[in-house]
Amino acid sequence: MTEWKQLGVRIERGPSNWQILQQRGGAADIRLAGSWHFEGETNGRPEVYGRVVNENDGTETVGWTACRMFGDDKWEVELRDVPAGGLYRIETCLAVDEHTVANWPYRGDIVHHVGVGDLWIIAGQSNAAGYGRGPFHDPPEMGVHVLRDNGSWDLASHPFNESTGTIYWNVYEVCNTGHSPFLAFGRMVRRETGYPVGFVMGAQGGAPLKDWAPNRGLLDIKLRRALALAGGQARGVLWYQGESDTGTEEEAWTYGARFAALVGSWRELLGDPALPVLTVQLNRYYQSPEEAFAWNRKWGVVREMQRRAAEELANVYVVPSLDCPFSDQIHSGPAGNMLLGERLARTALGAVYGKRLHFKAPNVAEAVEISAEGEPAIRLRFDGVAGTLVNIGLRERPFRAEDEAGELGIANWTVEGTSSVVLHLERKIVGKSEVHGAAEVDPSAVLPLDSATFLPMLAFYGVQVQQKN
Repeated sequence: MTEWKQLGVRIERGPSNWQILQQRGGAADIRLAGSWHFEGETNGRPEVYGRVVNENDGTETVGWTACRMFGDDKWEVELRDVPAGGLYRIETCLAVDEHTVANWPYRGDIVHHVGVGDLWIIAGQSNAAGYGRGPFHDPPEMGVHVLRDNGSWDLASHPFNESTGTIYWNVYEVCNTGHSPFLAFGRMVRRETGYPVGFVMGAQGGAPLKDWAPNRGLLDIKLRRALALAGGQARGVLWYQGESDTGTEEEAWTYGARFAALVGSWRELLGDPALPVLTVQLNRYYQSPEEAFAWNRKWGVVREMQRRAAEELANVYVVPSLDCPFSDQIHSGPAGNMLLGERLARTALGAVYGKRLHFKAPNVAEAVEISAEGEPAIRLRFDGVAGTLVNIGLRERPFRAEDEAGELGIANWTVEGTSSVVLHLERKIVGKSEVHGAAEVDPSAVLPLDSATFLPMLAFYGVQVQQKN
């Protein structure tokens, strides 16, 4: 029995339905290859053609282009300089004798819903994978797509990191995931830039930082495989991780150096030494008071490492999350995820896409010992304030201070000017001292915030207090 072959052109290599191609310089080249089949007599060799069409109106973006024919039935083509945008439809056809490209050529395969835009890697643990529970309004949008764990591109919709048909047999979610921050991120970036957005998944619940160790960690291996499927390029990384690195003092204090090495490995992998990495500072973890006390210092240290990374590593940015509501003890709920998605999108728009907007959160710049009306005090000065620092949590105690004699009691704190906070102390400072802000595993519910952006301050730990001369 002879094998049936479909008439016309087959695409065997090239973009798939829903795929987003990484643009460079506002455009991308589309490479296609495949085979053709025709039965019957012809006056000459059939020719394969390819083109790119705008899906919205059917206009040609790249007109019919003759393909290189080789072998008995093979062809290939490069459709060059497809502008950033879309969505596009990729068409092929077979021209035989009087059936020219202008006169009803024979059929060819078609690829639908292809965009040329920016790919963003989603990496981290459960809050990156998306474990939010509860109802939400966060609908899919054409032009925001995801490479799912089954190896196929799809319209992005929640849950992102679900494992139906996964091709990654040794690293996948063992429970159904839920809502994540990143559809909101993609939708905002898409609307503000006009670029389609594609997501490449590299997250898993409970994963410690070591799981991204280059060529060894299971999530690094998964990410490399996913990137190969996506074309090997990306615009940046969206990172939300750290909860699983609060187990020991060593893990916490080495987090910054280990994260810096990871950023370097991503930049080497993608051939982009300036690759943007957008991070989320850890939110809280609801625990009993006894359990929370044992975790406090380690959570504060990891948050501090995340804050410092954004100060010390080029093109690394951080957004706060401590005001984002949960749907359980440790996972951001849909409302919190929507806030995070918007914050990350504003950071991308300002830092990566050059939009004129303020995206930074208040960030402690220095701590100085002063005397406030003759009483001992510490002044904290903050950078990144677009408006005025506001204290709406009048009974909250987000700050702690320590010196060589132990805990430094803080009687109260006040906002001074537009960007400073004064901590009024219960006693004089003895020797060297340091101050912490929202450093506990479950810190104050309300933090000082910026009146212009309503972003809360970034948490900090162990900021040295400059002594009075």
